[in-house]
Amino acid sequence: MSALVPDIQIGRRLGGRHTCCVGEHFHRASSKRTGGARRDLEDLRAAIGHHQTEGLHREIVKVPLPEKGEGRDRFLTREEAAGLLWVCWRYREKQTVHRGANLGQAVQTDKRPLRHLARFILLGLYTGTPAGVLAAASFHRGKGRAYVDLDKGLFYRRAEGNRVTKKRQPVVKLPSHLVAHLRRWAVTPRRDGTMPEFAVEWNGKPVASVKTAFASAVHLAGLEEDASPHVLRHTAATWLMQRGVSIWEASGFLGMTPDVLINVYGHHHPDFQSGAAGAFKNRGKKSVSLGKSLGDRPGA
Repeated sequence: MSALVPDIQIGRRLGGRHTCCVGEHFHRASSKRTGGARRDLEDLRAAIGHHQTEGLHREIVKVPLPEKGEGRDRFLTREEAAGLLWVCWRYREKQTVHRGANLGQAVQTDKRPLRHLARFILLGLYTGTPAGVLAAASFHRGKGRAYVDLDKGLFYRRAEGNRVTKKRQPVVKLPSHLVAHLRRWAVTPRRDGTMPEFAVEWNGKPVASVKTAFASAVHLAGLEEDASPHVLRHTAATWLMQRGVSIWEASGFLGMTPDVLINVYGHHHPDFQSGAAGAFKNRGKKSVSLGKSLGDRPGA
């Protein structure tokens, strides 16, 4: 967004009531991506709306939003996904030697700092689940946790205690090979001998974010530098379309509306516009050239 967003300060008396500060300085540099700035402004607008609903101010505060950017069509091929997983599993951390004959040299250690990301990627690729939900995926039920039922092979993506929102988080049937991985992870002890509680953990704790680790893996795998964890959801949707899965079933699996699935990913489906494209073959009918057909019209 080239223009800077004006400061919005609501820290004064509005309508005789003293309000708390909802938003102060909301500057965004011109290099900021429009999509990110739009999401930030949407959050600000929602906060102001909640502030008004609570009766803390009466005035109408409008927050203009930039135009929505074009949807990304970037997805991982199976070769790229395999390469990314291989990097995450095999990569060993390097550290600089500070003494001895190898002073100043970078040597590999036994630490594998990206192995937790391999689990995250597998879950993302084969469920199409957003990153925040994957981080909460647990082998045990609990408040704030998305539950993985290993007996039935189901993933309850909406965390316990969370209300239903526009962000669809339906229960999903897990692929059999992914269930096998999850069952093995659930019985693999941590370094301290305790059993894991979450599907993806870092130092015995659920991951808060994988953005940094994902960026490192993308760089090591030689992929496009701007790829983010959300590309896993794009990939899952694209692969389902390429395999010819019905729109209704795929949209339910991914937790998105059929309209969004069709508009963003529908062109990957093998039946995409097949009826229209096949109609030009004129099967069973005598072929008539378009030019001759137009030339036969009266007045042509």
